[in-house]
Amino acid sequence: MNEKKDDKKKKQKQLYTMIILCAILVIGAIVALLVGINHKNNDEEKNMAYTDLIKEIDNETVEKLEMTVGSTSVSIKFKNEEKEKSAIVPSTQAFIELIQEKVREGNEIELIQKPKNVFLQIPGALFSLLPTLLMLAVVILIIEMQGLGDKGKIYDGGENKSKVRFKDIAGLEEEKKELEEVVDFLKEPKRFYQMGAKIPKGILLYGKPGTGKTLIAKAIAGEAGVPFISMSGSEFIEMFAGLGASRVRKLFEKARKLAPCIVFIDEIDAIGSRRTANSGAESENNQTLNQLLVEMDGFEENETIIVLAATNRPEMLDKALLRPGRFDRQITIAPPDVRGREEILKIHSGEKKFAPEVSLKSIAEDTAGYTGAELANILNEAAIIATINNHEAIHQEDIEEAVKKVTVGVQKKTRVISEKEKKLTAYHEAGHAIVGKFLETSDPLKEISIIPRGIAGGYTMYKSNEDKFYKSKTELEERLIGLLGGRAAEKLALNDISTGARNDIQVATEIAKEMVTAYGMSERLGPISLEENDNIAMFGQSMEDVIGVEIKTLIDTAYHQAQEILKTNRDKLDTVAGLLLEKETITAEEFDAVFE
Repeated sequence: MNEKKDDKKKKQKQLYTMIILCAILVIGAIVALLVGINHKNNDEEKNMAYTDLIKEIDNETVEKLEMTVGSTSVSIKFKNEEKEKSAIVPSTQAFIELIQEKVREGNEIELIQKPKNVFLQIPGALFSLLPTLLMLAVVILIIEMQGLGDKGKIYDGGENKSKVRFKDIAGLEEEKKELEEVVDFLKEPKRFYQMGAKIPKGILLYGKPGTGKTLIAKAIAGEAGVPFISMSGSEFIEMFAGLGASRVRKLFEKARKLAPCIVFIDEIDAIGSRRTANSGAESENNQTLNQLLVEMDGFEENETIIVLAATNRPEMLDKALLRPGRFDRQITIAPPDVRGREEILKIHSGEKKFAPEVSLKSIAEDTAGYTGAELANILNEAAIIATINNHEAIHQEDIEEAVKKVTVGVQKKTRVISEKEKKLTAYHEAGHAIVGKFLETSDPLKEISIIPRGIAGGYTMYKSNEDKFYKSKTELEERLIGLLGGRAAEKLALNDISTGARNDIQVATEIAKEMVTAYGMSERLGPISLEENDNIAMFGQSMEDVIGVEIKTLIDTAYHQAQEILKTNRDKLDTVAGLLLEKETITAEEFDAVFE
């Protein structure tokens, strides 16, 4: 954490320095321009031609001449004028001899020769060098910021080593077992080499954000006790062409010196996405990826370097990166199941105080689909809420409030809402709840509220107490009906519709699109994959129209079914909306009582 702060401070300092230098450069340029203009104007007024100066000397109008040793400029003072003028003499020695001759002839001219003043020349020299010095400083800063120097954080095997261990990770038991052999190889590589075994060069970890991809990579380094070089994919790419490939070379040069070691590239899709024939930034990405492929191919058999990479978009990666000999293994880091969630909660509840009624098992059962990072965040928010409420320990109500805060947003009790808007929200949320009541695959209701949270005017929460890894067509169709229940209720009860259904419509459209293009659930199109444009192009231009019609059919059918459910249960809709207007928040028990 401290290293990240130091790195951030360093970058901010570099940015501020660069801004200051650029400002000085601009100011210096403006001053130089003004001084130059002023100097030019003054010169035009004061300067006189050498021939005119000779004429004035012959006419005996010149009183005094001043010259600096080594200079060709002469300052002139006239007898009848206060103004001084200057002139440039072609030959200093010849001019001095001319004046001396005139003096001998009786011309009263005073000639003063001043020695050089070194100190007076320094500011001018510095001023003339200022633009060059500033430009040099800016170039150095840009080079440093673009990372021609070292990049990547190194956790070596000494004091600065990864402190994460496998025991600090819960919910990934199978994944940890698969990676334990990597740890054994790093600890005792000779044992594997003697058997003729080759350890994978690269291991790709992919899964949703927050599932623990980076954490498990650090745990491998911590268990093996070897140096761990961590770098983000975005750090390779900069505005200057060729820097990405250069950084890849330097990264692997560093790894070879530290071997045995682990190289971890987070968010590898930033540099590992599929290569294209485009120029500019795409070309730079291609060069960086090509260099990475070359480096991974260039490992010697006795080089114990393992490349770990993490991404949440494996479909974006170039196929050459995933072939055997590069990222040999691909391990899915999925959200934890109920047992895994309970173990994660135990790890993150270490220093927290809980009230007797709090059950981590119960929390785990109610948070299906949550990642480890989300669970840690919920417990942290619960501790903050308990502290603000002056509780001696974390109560169940604090945890429930934390879940709402993380999933929906902060409660906004002070927001002033008109009666018309409150009524619309009440019918919208009641519509979701009643439609869900009559859908077989819908999760049990937990709570309905018309108190605004985050950007939502209200919410309908369900108990997500079952881990689902696959969803049937019926589930997805009923999910569409549930999502459109709010819009259907608005139309039925108020004969008007609002912008409050925006998110529901977005989610419903995305689900319908995936059903048609990804899951092959369209009866008209059948089980074909149409996620990629190339696949659609195979069937001709008319295929896009067919896809659009199928998506619209799914949405229209779901909307019609939601309307039918609400028309049949119009009295229940009015009752639930009335309860919401009266109490603002109702529980599952109060909702079920309406139907009893």
